[in-house]
Amino acid sequence: MKDRILIRGSMILSQDPDYRDVPKGDVLIEDNRIEAVAEKIVCEDARIIDGKHKILLPGFVDAHRHNWESMLRSIGVDWTLGQYFTAVKKTLGPAYQPDDIYLAQYIGALECLDSGITTLFDWFHNNNGPEYCDAAIEGLKDAGIRTVFGFSNSIYGELPVSTVPLDYSDFRRIKNAYSASGDSLISLALATRGPQFLSMELVEKEMRLARDTDTLTAIHVGDGIWGRSRPVIKLYEKGLLHSDMTFIHCNTLSDEELMLISQSGAKVVSCPEVEMNMGHGFLPTLREREVGLEPALGVDVCTSIPGDMFGVMRSMLAGVRAVVNDTALKKGTPVEQLPILATEVLKFATLNGAKACNLGQKTGSITPGKAADLVLLDTDMLNMMPMNHGVNAVVEAAHPGNIDMVMVAGKIVKEQKKMLGVNLPKLKRRVEQAAYALFERAGIAKPEEWIPPVYEENHKS
Repeated sequence: MKDRILIRGSMILSQDPDYRDVPKGDVLIEDNRIEAVAEKIVCEDARIIDGKHKILLPGFVDAHRHNWESMLRSIGVDWTLGQYFTAVKKTLGPAYQPDDIYLAQYIGALECLDSGITTLFDWFHNNNGPEYCDAAIEGLKDAGIRTVFGFSNSIYGELPVSTVPLDYSDFRRIKNAYSASGDSLISLALATRGPQFLSMELVEKEMRLARDTDTLTAIHVGDGIWGRSRPVIKLYEKGLLHSDMTFIHCNTLSDEELMLISQSGAKVVSCPEVEMNMGHGFLPTLREREVGLEPALGVDVCTSIPGDMFGVMRSMLAGVRAVVNDTALKKGTPVEQLPILATEVLKFATLNGAKACNLGQKTGSITPGKAADLVLLDTDMLNMMPMNHGVNAVVEAAHPGNIDMVMVAGKIVKEQKKMLGVNLPKLKRRVEQAAYALFERAGIAKPEEWIPPVYEENHKS
């Protein structure tokens, strides 16, 4: 007998171009899939969820995050990118033990779910051995989030320009063990360091590994001064550009490089709040769109920004509009039409993210046949009343406190604003003890007073 859930009477923002939004409608879920979307659905044997005064969304897709850094939350709010490199990659990352990795992955994934993120691209670059990798994946699995696990390098091979290779044999082990099949929530990607941070000999080996194993590849490019080293040109000249790739940041790439990415069929991901705070460069969104690229969105690191998509969406709107408005002010001319709209940004945070994760056929929109990765957002709160415009309210007014229900593959993980199966006081004690021990091992007595030096290679390209 099928397990049926009927969400009744909500405002449905589908994010599917072939399905219009429904001001008040129903969604039927059977087992782990969306069965039907309509203004009225009758199903006698379904569990009813009251969606009245709520907005139903596809779950947000965070297309780029270093989730293992969740244990370092908010420590780097006032750090530059160079200070972040020194602190996280030289000092704190090496102090992690496998148990810390598990716990960081678990609380980071729970934070995602709590704020309506149902799919995460987790770029795991504190991969110091098979036991670290296994702990990372177990933390994600126990949290119950849909994940593209970005297998990357050890923390010791992270600082530019590295000559430390990936553990190729362990990548193949993970590929065989955890590659998605059927309805698995875990799939695998190769998160390569790319030409900015790695010798070209190893870049080629990692890229060939991805092609040989038919694996999605993600690369950091165009972030700050390092990004001016023509990383995409170098890939193009070696014949390494491919449609099954996702390029992260892209702020300081040339127009020519953005065109090459577009021509290859690859995807791009922007992490606007981190990029503007940490000196990656102005958002490349308008330049990307000129060559036919539509970005997905990512949080990136919780060392310096919140872990929800609401702030990221607002940062995208503000960052793009600030540049356009400033240009118009300098010219003394009015802005006749804003260059980017809230409806577009919501798509960046859902369907575009799914496509960047190679999951566009499975999630990212409220479409019959797709996985039931869904979020109900409460509008009976002061920040959402009166409900004049659903999409605008989601993008500019909502916050994680509005998230009422979260479902991943038909399983409810948050209901009536409470995470299910999570003992928060007990978890908090465990996390705080682990964080204290982590900082002690790293030799940092007072994290709140620590000012790390700028990484010495920060200004070399």
